[in-house]
Amino acid sequence: MPSSCSWTRCGRISPASIWRRRYGNSRAASAATVRPLADPLAIAPKSNYAELPLRIISAIVIAPPCIAAIWLGAPYIQMIVLAAVFLMALEWARLVGHDRNPWLIGVLTVGVPQPVIASFFGSFDLALVLSGLIFLAIMAMTKIAGVPRGIWLAAGVPAIVLPALSLLFIRDHGEAGLVTALWLLAVVVATDVGAYFAGRTIGGPKLAPRISPKKTWAGLIGGMVSAGLVGAGAILLIGVGDIILLVIFSALLAVVAQIGDLSESAVKRHFGVKDSGTIIPGHGGLFDRLDGFLTTLPTVALVMALTGTSILQWQ
Repeated sequence: MPSSCSWTRCGRISPASIWRRRYGNSRAASAATVRPLADPLAIAPKSNYAELPLRIISAIVIAPPCIAAIWLGAPYIQMIVLAAVFLMALEWARLVGHDRNPWLIGVLTVGVPQPVIASFFGSFDLALVLSGLIFLAIMAMTKIAGVPRGIWLAAGVPAIVLPALSLLFIRDHGEAGLVTALWLLAVVVATDVGAYFAGRTIGGPKLAPRISPKKTWAGLIGGMVSAGLVGAGAILLIGVGDIILLVIFSALLAVVAQIGDLSESAVKRHFGVKDSGTIIPGHGGLFDRLDGFLTTLPTVALVMALTGTSILQWQ
């Protein structure tokens, strides 16, 4: 019970009795000052970790098939990515307020998977060009039809397609791609876990209160430390690479992951939506669970494309 409440003592309690509390400094509760209370358990302060068990259960269910798909590669990873892209397109339409328009949902859910399908044949350049054309086509169609917020609907194309193509591009690099994908997965998960516990345990100044009131600077630092530890562990495990370099890069990726998280939070706040969906208990939708990957996957893929090698192989 909150500290402002004090339980009253009384004599014999009839079956019709209800819980009451007194206000101010009055010694006796009068009819004018007494209000019925809800179940005391219902108003008890919520624990900082109340949703943790549900999050853990969801992770246990989701993680194995995703890790297996990354490990096995094509065609399993392609099927997982294609299914995720389709579901995220539905979530995006709902998020930006177009979920009640069947033809807009159809345009997005049909258009978004096309670049991903094109990448199945190894043509990532074609996939990028195709995603740009679909983005412009959706903008043009919504403009001609006079659909409000058409730019927001079209923005779902790069928001969904770029991370999906990035994952497939990374995994397409053989054994190096496999190790890189698993390392990146571990970095983002460690960032989430570190930020979650540090933020709720330490608290402190808010990171971006207007966008995400629960995020703190302590959480960001906790996420960076956790990600750096994953980087160190990866080098010790595979036995090659520069440990200092990878620790720094992993910690920086934690910041990039937080940018993805805050970006998704900003979109949800703009449209007055709490969660992008309800498919994952304890998290919400796929966007809510994968927000850190929206920025980290393209970042790592770009580094691989520019250097021709994985960051884990840098000396």
